[in-house]
Amino acid sequence: MQTVMSEELGMLARFFPAGAEDRPGSFESVEESKAPRHKVVILESNAPLARLIATGLIPEKVSVRVTDTMDRALSQLGTSALDTLILDLDLPDMDGLKALADLRAARPSIRILATSHRQGTESLVAALDSGADDYLPKPFSLLEMMARVRALHRRSAVASDPAVAARPAGLVLNKEQCQAQRDGRVIDLTPREYTLLEYLMKNPGRTLSRALLTQEVWNMSAETNTNIVDVYIKYLRDKIDGDHSVKLIRTVRGMGYLFQAQA
Repeated sequence: MQTVMSEELGMLARFFPAGAEDRPGSFESVEESKAPRHKVVILESNAPLARLIATGLIPEKVSVRVTDTMDRALSQLGTSALDTLILDLDLPDMDGLKALADLRAARPSIRILATSHRQGTESLVAALDSGADDYLPKPFSLLEMMARVRALHRRSAVASDPAVAARPAGLVLNKEQCQAQRDGRVIDLTPREYTLLEYLMKNPGRTLSRALLTQEVWNMSAETNTNIVDVYIKYLRDKIDGDHSVKLIRTVRGMGYLFQAQA
């Protein structure tokens, strides 16, 4: 495993012209004319680390921008679910979790991979609850970072089917807008809520354990001691089922959750 360490950062000089590290947004892994499907913005307080991540993204055929301020990051990010932000929560001039929550509110459809020196389950849950789609504590393996970015892109890829697909009990999904509709009422979802709901709906009538959902939706080990699945199921129930007489998300006591229309 390749772990990001200070002694390895010298290798980056050959990828960047002199002074490039001082020009936020100057790095591009592919030419704009190639129209990459995905855009990645790296907001990182450690410039050598940001350049290392950008270098690692070269084989991924994505457009990359490196910046050190939230304003610049917002100017680079669009509203597409194909856009990804790698966000350092240890920014020196702001509260990382508050910045994450504000960014999620401003760009509800983008994918956010948060990084931080903060270790442990509490830090992971705090980041996910504040709007991150994934969380990676420092120091991390560059190979793991790239794998997590690829996983985010797979989950955000727009299917070749129509963007809006009919679903049971008046529920439809809109992948491009990261929304659901039930009986004509538009329901805004966070990317994580959308991914969880989509996974449930792709497995109708199948009881899905918390361990399986943790692995498939959060890309975390099944042994991770967290109640994040229960928390997000509650979020979805409040938004999707609410006061509807027909409930779609059911609890199978002692086993997990089930997507199935039931009055």
